[in-house]
Amino acid sequence: MPKENKHARGRRDTLKRKREENPDREEDHDNDSQDLKKRRSSQIEDEASFTGLDNDKPLSSFPAATGTNAIEVADRPYYGLLEDEEQEYFRRADELLELNDFPSDEERSLFLANVYREAKGKELKIACSQSCSRLMERLILLSTPQQKKKLFSQFAGNFPHLVSHRFASHCCETLFIQSASIVTEELTGEEKKEEEKVADEKADAEDGEEGREDEITESMESLFLATLDELEGQLSSLLTDRFASHTLRVLLIILSGRPLEKSSTKSLLQSKKKEKVGINGLDTAPTEFSLNKRTVPESFLWAIEKIISDTIASMDRAFIQVLVGHPTGNPCLQLLLELELTNPTSKKGGNSEQKTLISTLLPDDITVEGSQSAIFVNGIVYDQIGSRVLETIMTHSPGKFFKQIYRAIFKDRIAGLARNEIASYVVIRVLNRLSKEDLEEAITEISPQIEGLVGRQRTNIIKVLLERCQVRRASTEALTKSIADAYGSDKNELILKMADISLETLTLATAPPPTADDDKPAPVAVLPKPSPSQLHGSLLAQAMLKIPGPPAQLIQSSLLALPTSTILALSLYPTTTHIIQASLLPSPPNTPSNLLFRRKLINSIISPPAGATSTPQPPIITLSLSSAGTHILDSLLHTTTTPTSTSSASLFSLCERIAMSLMPYEPLLRDSWTGRIVWRNWSMDLFKRRRADWVKRVKSGDTQGKSNIQSQMVLKSQDGNANAVVGKEILGDGIGKPHGKGKGGEKEIGGERQKSAIELAREKFAAQKLAGGKLKAMSLKGFKATGANAI
Repeated sequence: MPKENKHARGRRDTLKRKREENPDREEDHDNDSQDLKKRRSSQIEDEASFTGLDNDKPLSSFPAATGTNAIEVADRPYYGLLEDEEQEYFRRADELLELNDFPSDEERSLFLANVYREAKGKELKIACSQSCSRLMERLILLSTPQQKKKLFSQFAGNFPHLVSHRFASHCCETLFIQSASIVTEELTGEEKKEEEKVADEKADAEDGEEGREDEITESMESLFLATLDELEGQLSSLLTDRFASHTLRVLLIILSGRPLEKSSTKSLLQSKKKEKVGINGLDTAPTEFSLNKRTVPESFLWAIEKIISDTIASMDRAFIQVLVGHPTGNPCLQLLLELELTNPTSKKGGNSEQKTLISTLLPDDITVEGSQSAIFVNGIVYDQIGSRVLETIMTHSPGKFFKQIYRAIFKDRIAGLARNEIASYVVIRVLNRLSKEDLEEAITEISPQIEGLVGRQRTNIIKVLLERCQVRRASTEALTKSIADAYGSDKNELILKMADISLETLTLATAPPPTADDDKPAPVAVLPKPSPSQLHGSLLAQAMLKIPGPPAQLIQSSLLALPTSTILALSLYPTTTHIIQASLLPSPPNTPSNLLFRRKLINSIISPPAGATSTPQPPIITLSLSSAGTHILDSLLHTTTTPTSTSSASLFSLCERIAMSLMPYEPLLRDSWTGRIVWRNWSMDLFKRRRADWVKRVKSGDTQGKSNIQSQMVLKSQDGNANAVVGKEILGDGIGKPHGKGKGGEKEIGGERQKSAIELAREKFAAQKLAGGKLKAMSLKGFKATGANAI
């Protein structure tokens, strides 16, 4: 039957017919529309990257980018898009690298070489791709030094655009951070260079002659300096770019040789919201290299001085003052100021012969009332963003310059500034550098304000005052009396008030979960979340416990006045449990012993009077079944086995009493994840079988060391099944390797090949099937088996 001839009607059908008749015209139209979309998206991205300052007023003070490498928004290069097949391939490669489930390191190296081969010529597309930029970051994490150098060469000439790109900037940061160690190794370790050369030859073995021709012979130092040459002339504009400013901070920290993993450095490198791109099983623990200051070539130090001098030359005083209050440029200015003030060859303070950042911000004598410097400091001390620059100045400025600022701005106003929520952080930096005489004067001024600070829960100032008194060996008696008066004379309420929590809330938060009835499910208990004021109060109590004399005695007497139920609740609450842990620590050497206090506190925990607790089981068992309470058990083990230098009897008898109280509850502890941790840490299996050996091990402090890991590797549950213990320290020879694997992908302990988890599971299933039983898989929530014999 002939098909009915239906004529298309409507505007869409007419356009469809025209596209089919003239495909070339349609392709040109698609290209034009795609270019228009790109221009619009680039305009939107640049508009979003600008942060308004004063009610949408234009920031006319910022100079335009200058130099031969200046790239305007309209001139930004476009590297193209990946094809659908390429995107799918790289997406799959990213998934495999994230899982890191390779049989061996050799196979992973071959896979990396293949991915690099596929990505050759497409590195810029991948780095600027929203879906594939994470792949580039993971490739950098696993790359050899030679592969990183090749990436530098591929990015060369495009760094000004890449560091300001939303996605490529993260790739540049990762490349710079991962290459920092190579600079130091090339500078100091000839042996390491030989080892890296052998590794690079293995990695490029599959590339043949082409790989040898593409080998980069330049040093990593020269590659970093070439990158800085590209960015030269644009530093003033990069300071306020919301993406490039982070990359610029990374470069400055690498050039200065500062540690990369310290908390103070990390806060400058990235925000807390930054996505953590990682690889499963890759050992990312901070190393000695990343925690200490690195050795850098002298050219890096000259590069920092040139960056600072070029930045100052391209900015006037008005621009720098606006930069102090800029949310994006302020962290970069802090870092530049710190590098300038800590550089031994630079001139600090006001100097007309050499223009510096500090002399630009504070151009005249700050001790003169009404001077530009005094007006500027008084203006930023209460500013939420600008006060951070003042913190940097007060921390790193030379002693003579610091004393001038202190006497002119802070000395007579320190009590009022300490009450302010923002200025108090600047006061903390000032207190950390005061001499003993100035500190005592400051305490005299601030002491009347202690009650107001306690009422506002601003205990950071009080904590710093106590710590500085201990460092400067100043008297803490008057300060401790002011703290006691501020919290009240009732010792039973002191700890609770300091932790900013009521007894009812504490009891509700640490009560056991409700049980389910036969007909109704268990109600969901809504637990209160710890607040910042509770954290600050807990830190204050811990600091006072570490200071011998009146501060420690105030907290100790308050703890001994509490009933056992309250002490148990404090031990179970996540914030206050640290107070109990700190109270169980032995006193420092050459200080009055707290042995008697610890004995009384431990006795109140392990031997409470009848009816003192609401739980049917002993407090020790309640602590063992809680994630926060297990830390109390660890502290008890440490404090009762620490040798004492006094003539009093040691606390080891209390340690044996605790172990004896754990023995009757072995089945309950083995059924709990936290209970198994306590059973392992206390070496209870050894206590049950060989008491004399247990005494020797506990007294030697070897219960939590790594020397006896293999004997404590596997915990036996009631039915004889093996459950591995959480923690990297118990992985034996597999430490630092993915999934605890040795060479060849086999799990090893002490060089002997052990059965894998699937092999043990098969044997167990076959044995139960023969016995006619049913296999019951017990999932341990929150417990991740990592040992060699884990099931």
